[in-house]
Amino acid sequence: MCGIVGYIGPKTATPLLIEGLKRLEYRGYDSAGIATMNGAGLESRKAKGKISMLEAVVEGSPVHGTVGIAHTRWATHGAPNECNAHPHHDCTGTIAVVHNGIIENYGALRQMLIQQGHKFESETDTEVLAHLIEAAMDDDPLEDAVIDALHLVEGTYGIAVISSRDPDKIVAARKGSPLLLGLGENEFYVASDVAAILEHTRQVVYLDDGEMGVLTRSGYEVLDLSARRVRKGVSRIDWDLDQIEKGGFDHFMLKEIFEQPQTIQNTMRGRLVVDEGFSKLGGLNLTRQQMLDLDRIIITACGTSWHSGIIGELYIEELARIPVEVEYASEFRYRNPIVTKNTLCVVISQSGETADTLAAMREAKRRGARTLGLVNVVGSTMAREDDGGIYLHAGPEIGVASTKAFTSQVIALALLTLKLARLREMSVVKGRQIAQAMLELPDQIQSILDRASEIEAIAEQFKNATNFLYLGRGYNFPVALEGALKLKEISYIHAEGYPAAEMKHGPIALIDENMPVVFIAPHDSVFDKIVSNIQEVKARGGKVIAITSQKEPVLEKLIDYEIRIPQTEDMLYPILSVIPLQLLAYYVAVKRGLNVDQPRNLAKSVTVE
Repeated sequence: MCGIVGYIGPKTATPLLIEGLKRLEYRGYDSAGIATMNGAGLESRKAKGKISMLEAVVEGSPVHGTVGIAHTRWATHGAPNECNAHPHHDCTGTIAVVHNGIIENYGALRQMLIQQGHKFESETDTEVLAHLIEAAMDDDPLEDAVIDALHLVEGTYGIAVISSRDPDKIVAARKGSPLLLGLGENEFYVASDVAAILEHTRQVVYLDDGEMGVLTRSGYEVLDLSARRVRKGVSRIDWDLDQIEKGGFDHFMLKEIFEQPQTIQNTMRGRLVVDEGFSKLGGLNLTRQQMLDLDRIIITACGTSWHSGIIGELYIEELARIPVEVEYASEFRYRNPIVTKNTLCVVISQSGETADTLAAMREAKRRGARTLGLVNVVGSTMAREDDGGIYLHAGPEIGVASTKAFTSQVIALALLTLKLARLREMSVVKGRQIAQAMLELPDQIQSILDRASEIEAIAEQFKNATNFLYLGRGYNFPVALEGALKLKEISYIHAEGYPAAEMKHGPIALIDENMPVVFIAPHDSVFDKIVSNIQEVKARGGKVIAITSQKEPVLEKLIDYEIRIPQTEDMLYPILSVIPLQLLAYYVAVKRGLNVDQPRNLAKSVTVE
């Protein structure tokens, strides 16, 4: 959630650190800060609000030096204000710490340190770390003091530490919160996300839990928390900086919506065998017999990924005839699920760092299940720890409200379903039919995007609405959930998604002439049923926005606004029907004057519980 960047080398650190923080803005934050070594000691500057506020502070009171760390904070312990912003310091002002994660036993540690005479300035759990390092340091190297401090800590952390008592060094450590080292030309970086340093290096070392990176001017080493050296491979980042630029679009979210013809094609590329109605998924690491022996699949995820998981459940149960359960990762990890050696646990996360989903995957593995990750970020923790996986290849997603990752997740689930179903009962004819329809999706999505102005006009009519209902049936019920989530996330309008028939069991009481109701109603196997639900809304004066796939005389007098999508296989309609809902949410939010890419209180990657 929060962002970390650090630098040691021959250049002035401050502009590099500020630039790195800007690359991390999409992760969500409410304050920012920087600390550098100026040759005589340690200096820091902080500001509540956007990075531009920190820039103004630094411009008025510069900080100098060629070693430094910086941070964007998303508040957990303590209000979002300057005092609680990172970096945090010890009593002597010689140690600075930035931290992502939560120190669960900070209360007990804080009380212990106060009894020892330490004085605290903030309400945060992070400040405890600075004082623990101070208490452990003496004349030892900084990394030894950090190790001693971390042995007392319970919880999660990704930290970077500098000290004027060991000035030419950055120490970084990780447990449950992503962190990587960047290797440049005679310079080194630490960051919580590769986006922060991609302009300067493509060579990175990913830290695993329980590992520490020690960066000096002459090199780096990775240690475990017993100070033993760990051999680590160097990874190369293969995507370009322009992929995290807006590319002429007003917002990252709009850019990513318009990238979907290409991104779902990237997810399918080399995997879809149309002539055989089959999919090739080499990364599953499952034998044919293991796939045939599967007696249960658990899909676990959070938020938008959970919605794609529900679509995956419908795919697999209908076509592959394997029982599937979809679990919120945050709930799965704290209950006692039934898992056997023939259970496959599919975990879905755009970032591959979602704390609850990662913990759910580890719990499933502990219980003996094989795990399969649907992940977009190469090198992420989940991608490194799962037993097998399907990379989405959607490219970096910067907008906090997920769009292209969702459609790529659904495509990946369709590919997985095709493989499992063809191994079982599905005929080659049916397989070819689905595969051919999948190939047509990019052009079909583009045809919807080409008419985005029609959806913008509808958004103008409803920009001042206070409530929305989204209704769908079958494969499109999860799309209703996703459409409502998108509107809530970025426009702050209350919205709910329901199976259309459930409207009569409560939500129908909300419907009046001021209630816009979005129906996902393509001409599929449940079309006639959803027409009846539209009639019920219209009879009560609701404003009906319908997503349809062909001209239907029965709808002409029932709907107020129509958004037409192309026809496809029933199972693939969610990939088309979600596009107008993404655009509707985007245009409503823009017309309300809101920050679409950085909605309030939200973060791109939720790396704390």
